[in-house]
Parts: sequence; C-alpha cells; structure tokens
Amino acid sequence: MKRSRSGIRAAAALLSVSMVMGGAGLAEKPPPTHLQESSVPVLLVPGWYSTGRDMAPLLIRLVAAGWAEDHVMAMTFSDPTGSNRDHAREIVAAVDSLREVTGAERVDIVAHSMGGLATRLYLEEGGAAHVRRVVFIATPQRGTYTAYLAFGRGRDEMIPGSDFLKALNSGPSVPPGVEALTIRTMVDAHIVPEESATLPGVPDLEVCCPTHEGLLADMDVFRAVWQFLTNGTSDGGDGQ
Repeated sequence: MKRSRSGIRAAAALLSVSMVMGGAGLAEKPPPTHLQESSVPVLLVPGWYSTGRDMAPLLIRLVAAGWAEDHVMAMTFSDPTGSNRDHAREIVAAVDSLREVTGAERVDIVAHSMGGLATRLYLEEGGAAHVRRVVFIATPQRGTYTAYLAFGRGRDEMIPGSDFLKALNSGPSVPPGVEALTIRTMVDAHIVPEESATLPGVPDLEVCCPTHEGLLADMDVFRAVWQFLTNGTSDGGDGQ
C-alpha cells in the first residue's frame, strides 16, 4: 500500500503525457496547505472502464499539496465494467486497507463517474461510519442515456430508471454524518442529461469546460476538491 517515490515518479510521467495530449499542464501550482502526516487519507475511486491509473492527476496533485504518499490510494476494480454491488464490496476492502496503513478512523473519498454509484452504495451499507467527506465527480446519480452504448453489468445499472438506481435513490443522497460535494462539467458527453450528476441537498459545482475524463486533470476541479477536503466547503457550489 505504501507508495514508493519511484511509483509517484512513474505516475507523474504518465500524467505529463496525458497533460500534453489534453492541453493542460502541471505548471500550475496546487493550493498551499499545511497538512500533517495525520491528515485524513483519501481514496480515489475510478469510473466505468477506468482504473486507478486514470486517477493519477488527482493523486499527484494531492501529494504535491501536502498529503503523505501513503495517505492517498487510487484503487482499481477487478472488473472495471462490472456491477456496482461488487464494486461496493471492493471499496470496503480498500477503505479497510487504507485505514490500517494510516491508522486513521475515517477517510475521504473522491469518486469519478460510475465509481460514485458504488461509493454511495458502500456508504448506505455501513461504510458511512468510516467516511468523513466524499466528492462525486461527474457521477450519473440518476443514470445516463449513454449507458445504452456501454457494456458490462454496470451498464444496466446506469440506465435511467434501473432497479439499481431506484433503490439507491430511495433514501437520502448520503447518510447523515457524511459531507458531500458534486462536481460536473457543462460539456459532458457521457452524463446525459448533465443534471443527473447532481444530488438533492448536496452542494454542486459546475465547471467550464473540461470533458468527462478531463475533469480529473482540470486545475479548477482540483482546487474545489482540495478546498472541500481541507475545509469542508466549496467555491461557488449551489445546493440542488
């Protein structure tokens, strides 16, 4: 679990390539912070058909902003297109492992796309006791019509009106005691309609104008994530 400096350097190399291709850069410095080794650990949860490597932009910036290397973990699901129910069980193991390594009682979670659905299920099934704050980045909370073009068991669960989504949305957006923030982009071609990325009663931030995947490397998104994880507040969020 503990990350070596060579691992971080390798991730940075991968990120530099993606930044060049995406037109963004890491030249922008992350927000200053004074985090200590005892800061709340962060679990990064990828979306449909993605892995922990896709979360590298956030991982690198969190470490650069002051999180200890062993306090940030980007997980990969055994089946990236599989069921959110299976993914939720894998989040249980990932959170338990991160807590064991760091000695922390609670963690923060930053989830992208479908990974946010598994995260919500994890919270509903008892995980809320171990989570302080969660950020949902472009998560199809009420489904997306582009799911009809996807595959895997996760595909059926993301279709608007699915039994999975009806059950997930039958209760509160997040359990009591957990703070949450949703972040979305107005040019998201994956989350249709875009408003599906919001949650009732949860502050929402709409940014312009990274793509669905580009949200993970966008500096404005990172600043919002950093602000929320460190202070529990967001810049410019609107309650839905």
